[in-house]
Amino acid sequence: MTVVPDVVITGLGAISSLGQDKQAFWSSLAAGRPGIRALSGDFPDTLKVKIGAQVENFNPKEHFSKAELPLLERHTQFALIAAREAIADAGLDEQQLSTAAAVIGTACGGQETNEIGYRQLFLEGRRRIHPLTIPRAMASAASSQVSMQLGIAGPAFTVTSACSSANHAIIQAAMMIRAGLVDVAVAGGAEAPFTYGLLKAWEALRVLSNDTCRPFSSDRSGLVLGEGAGVVVLESQSHANARGARILAELAGCGMSADAGHVTDPSVDGAMRAMTAALSDAGLEPAAVDYVSAHGTATRANDVAETAALHQLFGEHAQRLAVSSTKSMHGHALGAAGALELVATVLAMRHSLIPPTANFTTPGEGCDLDYVPNTPREMAISVALSNSFAFGGLNAVLVVRSVS
Repeated sequence: MTVVPDVVITGLGAISSLGQDKQAFWSSLAAGRPGIRALSGDFPDTLKVKIGAQVENFNPKEHFSKAELPLLERHTQFALIAAREAIADAGLDEQQLSTAAAVIGTACGGQETNEIGYRQLFLEGRRRIHPLTIPRAMASAASSQVSMQLGIAGPAFTVTSACSSANHAIIQAAMMIRAGLVDVAVAGGAEAPFTYGLLKAWEALRVLSNDTCRPFSSDRSGLVLGEGAGVVVLESQSHANARGARILAELAGCGMSADAGHVTDPSVDGAMRAMTAALSDAGLEPAAVDYVSAHGTATRANDVAETAALHQLFGEHAQRLAVSSTKSMHGHALGAAGALELVATVLAMRHSLIPPTANFTTPGEGCDLDYVPNTPREMAISVALSNSFAFGGLNAVLVVRSVS
C-alpha cells in the first residue's frame, strides 16, 4: 500500500498593509489594528475609490539592487520578500531548495507594468514601450523570479483563479508533495492591484466600500482592496523531521469545488462542498473544527452565503465555532488573500489567539455566528479552516491542524 506523506508547514512570510514582515503582520492582527487608510498615489480626480489597504512606506531599493529592479513588477517584489522570509523562517539551505517547487498564485499579475505601457502608447503617443514589459507583466513573473532568485529548480508555475489563487497554489504544492514529486514547496500568492485602470474596473462592479471593511455587519458597505504577499514553506513530515525542522502546523486537508453557476453571486452549496471535501481529505469530522478563517469580504452576498454554508456543514456545532475575517484589517488582497489568511491562521494557532473581525458593528441579516467582533480572543486552536471563495465560483479550502 502506498503511504501518502503528511504535509507540514515549516516557514511563513508576509508583507501587507499591516507591515513588511510576518512579525509586524501578526502584531497588527493580534491588536485588532486595521491597515486600511486613505488611498495614496498619483491618481486622477475621476477616481471615486478613496481607501485601500496599501503597503505603507514601501521602498523597493531597500530590498532589491539597482540591477534587479527593472525586471521586478510590484507584485513580484512582494512575492520575493515574502518567499525570502518564509525560507529563512524554515531554515532551508541551497541544496534543499534546488529540488523544491515554487507555486505562486495571483489574480491580476502585472497590472502596473501593463498600465504604464498602455499610457505610453495611447496617451503619450510613444511608438515603443519598455523592452522588459512582457517578462515583468506576464502572469508567471512572480513564480519565475522566486525560482530564479532563490535557486528553486523543481516545478515552478503560477496559479490564477481570482480570489482563490493563493489557496489553489498551496493545494497544488501540497499535492506534489503527497505525490512524491517534491519534498519541499514554496507556495503562496502575491498581488498589487492599485493602478488607476484596475481601480476603475473594481469601481464599476460597485462592490467597494467607501469607508472601511465591516464583514458580517448590518451596515457593511463592501470590500476594501489590499495588496501584498503571503508565502508558506510546505514539506513532507518525513523530510522536515529528517532535517530537524521546526514544524509550525500540519496542512491536514484540502478541498476544492466549483459553483458552476453565477460568475459573481456565491453559492452556498459550492462553498459547503469545498469545506466538506477539505475535512474529508483531513479525515476529520466537522465537530473537530475550532476556528474558521472566513473569506469574509464584507459584500452583501458573500457574508450571508458563507454563514449559510457554515450552518449547513456544521449544524449545531456552527454556534460553537469562532469565525473571523482578517480582511477587515489587511483588506482583500485578491490572489494573495488566501496565503495571508493561512499565515494568520497558523500564527493564531501558535499564539492561541484569534484575530478579530475588526470594525464590527451589529450582526447583519443572515449573519448570526460568533465573528469574534473587534477584540482578539485567547483560545487554543486544534483545527482550523481557511476559506477562499472566488469570482467564477472557484472555491478552495485549507484545513490546518496544530502540532503542539
